[in-house]
Amino acid sequence: MTSKLFFKSTLLFFSLLIVSCGSSKKAIPQLKPSTDNVTLTSTSTDVTFKTGAENFESYLPLLKDKRVGIVTNQTGILSKEKHLVDFLIEQNINLQKIYAPEHGFRGTADAGELIVDGKDTKTNLPIISLYGNNKKPKPEQLEGIDILVFDLQDVGARFYTYISSLHYVMEACAENNIPLLVLDRPNPNGTIVDGPILEKDHKSFVGMHEIPVLHGMTIGEYAKMINGEKWLKDSLQCDLKVAPCLNYSHDMKYSLPVKPSPNLPNDQSINLYASLCFFEGTNVSLGRGTEKQFQIYGSPFLPESEFDFSFTPKPNFGAKDPVHNGKLCFGEDLTEIRKVHRLELKWLLKAYENTADKTVFFNDFFTKLAGTKKLREQIEAGMTEKEIRKTWQEGLEQFKEVRKKYLIYE
Repeated sequence: MTSKLFFKSTLLFFSLLIVSCGSSKKAIPQLKPSTDNVTLTSTSTDVTFKTGAENFESYLPLLKDKRVGIVTNQTGILSKEKHLVDFLIEQNINLQKIYAPEHGFRGTADAGELIVDGKDTKTNLPIISLYGNNKKPKPEQLEGIDILVFDLQDVGARFYTYISSLHYVMEACAENNIPLLVLDRPNPNGTIVDGPILEKDHKSFVGMHEIPVLHGMTIGEYAKMINGEKWLKDSLQCDLKVAPCLNYSHDMKYSLPVKPSPNLPNDQSINLYASLCFFEGTNVSLGRGTEKQFQIYGSPFLPESEFDFSFTPKPNFGAKDPVHNGKLCFGEDLTEIRKVHRLELKWLLKAYENTADKTVFFNDFFTKLAGTKKLREQIEAGMTEKEIRKTWQEGLEQFKEVRKKYLIYE
């Protein structure tokens, strides 16, 4: 009797086990795209926030005994204000070349200014410009490189050209069979996904992919998206690894330790950058040639009766010949407003409405920045901000679904 009871109990146990295993198999969630395995892991138990560049143990072994090239600029610093280039040399990493994006290796050039090749005076390493006519590293410029490191501070806007440089670097690496290591850094606008989606017909260096103006991703996550969505030429994919930030989330407040470019001097300008950058495609100044770049706007064509703030742009660091150089401009001072949490159109609409001759308000660059002709057409048709924003929603929801696949952080 006891043996029969044991046999029945055993049979019941294995039956339940089989059912249980079957249920578990069905409950296993779908794996994320294969690009997930590009995110390096760390065994550190330190709860301190660190950038990818400071997450040393995750990536230094990959560079040992390799001939290394690095894409970086003044933002490639560590917590103690030491530049990554200097740190890698101290670690006996065999650095061969520096590749510099828009604004140059030291980040001092004007927006759009031609950057030429040269040498870093401190390390004597050759510097290769990735701007102007040489946005993509040529095969001969990659000769002697076993692995390429990418460390640039992005600000989360489609038309901020560091992600365009990332695209071309990834493409060159894929074509030349060179692994790419991206050292991740926070997105100071990391919670904002907003704006019109770029259309294929309007691709340019200030907008290469069909994404919204504000994408809400770190540059490491964005690299995974470029690879995973096969946005490179001929659907190529590069051998990508991402050294993630430690103890970071998208909603964490992050103040950039250095200017990411000459005309983004502080947190306020970085927060307002995407909203005010549309003025680059109009006859309105956004403060270049002042000390309040991307925090004020104004124009000689705006009436003093409607705008009680004024300024006169003059040549300065980062703006050798600013828009409306030497002319009195009337507009608004936004230096003290609260942080924005979306792409704001109200200032653009207000300036357009108060410009008497609307035929000279826009220039051809506006469509490149917007990534679509629709935004200009909507403004000229007199649509309200609420009406315009409604037309973005379907595209934004579709993008957010794609974006989820590549996120490294909550």
